[in-house]
Amino acid sequence: MPSEILSNKPKDRSTLRVIKMLAPYLWQRGTLEIRLRVGAAIALLIASKIANVYVPLLYGRAVDALTPKGNALVVLPVMLIVGYGIVRVAAFASGEFRDMVFAKVAQRAIRTVALETFRHLHQLSLRFHLERRTGGLSRAIERGMNGIEYLLTYMVFNVIPTLLEILLVCGILWKRYSFAYAAVTFVTIGTYIWFSLAITEWRMKFRREMNDMDSEANTKAIDSLLNYETVKYFGNEEHEARRFDSSMARYERAAIKSKVTLSMLNIGQGAIIAVGLTVAMLMAGTDVISGVLTVGALVTVNSFLVQLYLPLNFLGYIYREIKQSLTDMEQMFSLLSVPAEVEDRPGALPLAAQGGEIAFEHVTFAYDPRRVILTDVSFRVAPGKTLAIVGASGAGKSTISRLLFRFYDVDEGRITIDGQDIRDVTQQSLRAVIGIVPQDTVLFNDTIYYNIAYGRPGASREEVEEAAKLAHIHDFVVNLPDGYKSMVGERGLKLSGGEKQRVAIARTILKRPMILLFDEATSALDSNTEKEIQAALREVSENRTTLVIAHRLSTIVDADEIIVLGKGGIVERGTHGALLARRGAYATMWAKQQKASALEQALAETSPQTA
Repeated sequence: MPSEILSNKPKDRSTLRVIKMLAPYLWQRGTLEIRLRVGAAIALLIASKIANVYVPLLYGRAVDALTPKGNALVVLPVMLIVGYGIVRVAAFASGEFRDMVFAKVAQRAIRTVALETFRHLHQLSLRFHLERRTGGLSRAIERGMNGIEYLLTYMVFNVIPTLLEILLVCGILWKRYSFAYAAVTFVTIGTYIWFSLAITEWRMKFRREMNDMDSEANTKAIDSLLNYETVKYFGNEEHEARRFDSSMARYERAAIKSKVTLSMLNIGQGAIIAVGLTVAMLMAGTDVISGVLTVGALVTVNSFLVQLYLPLNFLGYIYREIKQSLTDMEQMFSLLSVPAEVEDRPGALPLAAQGGEIAFEHVTFAYDPRRVILTDVSFRVAPGKTLAIVGASGAGKSTISRLLFRFYDVDEGRITIDGQDIRDVTQQSLRAVIGIVPQDTVLFNDTIYYNIAYGRPGASREEVEEAAKLAHIHDFVVNLPDGYKSMVGERGLKLSGGEKQRVAIARTILKRPMILLFDEATSALDSNTEKEIQAALREVSENRTTLVIAHRLSTIVDADEIIVLGKGGIVERGTHGALLARRGAYATMWAKQQKASALEQALAETSPQTA
């Protein structure tokens, strides 16, 4: 789905449909100021075009007034020239005032659409975000926002006013001079527009290819830079450079074709305008010689045509930008049309959490119908108790945490907290009572303080530092040159795995959740640090319902109950001692880990000591 949305391939889209989607953001409900600004901008636009059309008329009359006619009064041409200057300034100023008035409308629309898109992306399912291309997604939003601005600038304030001006000029030429002048003007402009649109439509395929390659190159670059360490581990800098350059090479070829065809378009446009202007001037010159028209009328006709042709010089560019803006806006609006896989039910109430009892009742779930992950899984965690979940990789341990957070809905069965089906309560209230320390901790590219305080943004500094102390990271942080203001880098790469894990633990402690979920929470820590963190976690989880997904069995021996997942279901359950006595799957896993631990310790003791 995300890759289809981000594609720049032509779709069956309607210009009116996209404009209709944009209209509510321009004419927003409950915003009287915005609506008044839209009305004022339209009024100024009309005033600007009327003044613009009146400029050549005054110019022609001034020329006639200056033509020697015996006892002509000097004051008349002076007043006409002054009037010409005033109207010209008024035409220009009206356009600028229009832009000033409409600026807030346009920027508010862009801001509103961007915010709505950003919020919607956070509401989409984990499945969508696992399939997305981050670079392409961010580019689609960026281009969509720019597309709105381009559409408003070029279509509303360029194309539509120019068409209005063409109609006014053709009417004036027909009425004041003859139908022939209006016909030549109309045919020239019609030919010009047809040629520009036809060539630009043909050129669009090169622009689409440029956009596709731009997104592809950007995605590859971001992905490579985010995985900087992996690139270095395998010495694949040149491989990454070749992948990036292959996309840029295709972009280069498309860009060259686009530039060459643009020159062809400009030559054709210039030739059409030159022919039309020449024919009109020959007609006007003939009429002047025969006495049908005055010199001022010839100047007026020339001014009208030049005034019309100037904005038309950019028609190919404008048309291309409008088409591209519609494409870009369609991509962004398509993101808004992606349905949220997990939504609050109508009338959903906040979770009425009491003790934090968790129950999985006959839960069956599959990411893909062809491969079921969990089958008829049932267990219960009493308030304040600890349940540990173990099993081989791929058995569905982390899936349980995702289902509990309701990143996905179960296919069969139900999950309850304090007897309430989590599908019947609001997602926000559900996630507010659960705190998690994930296996793969990803931090924001901000300060350590920000990342800890993210657990509860309104917390005081004392509370943030107390959480850091409980997570055994406070001493480390205060000894850094910048202390809590130290930046952690992209995805926290400036910190070690253990340091990131402890920041995540501090963040969860600060949240003060009723239910705690530890997903391999100490997997990145050394043995000594692990013992310290385990002690802190036991202290934090006291009197809280705790779900522990564990790989190291030594960390869960005190759990109230342990369940062993295998082949999509629960194969064993009981306390640590009871499971060992059963001599089943758990006991086998315990024996293997103990043997590996003993071997590791023996190797450490026999290894030569270094100074």
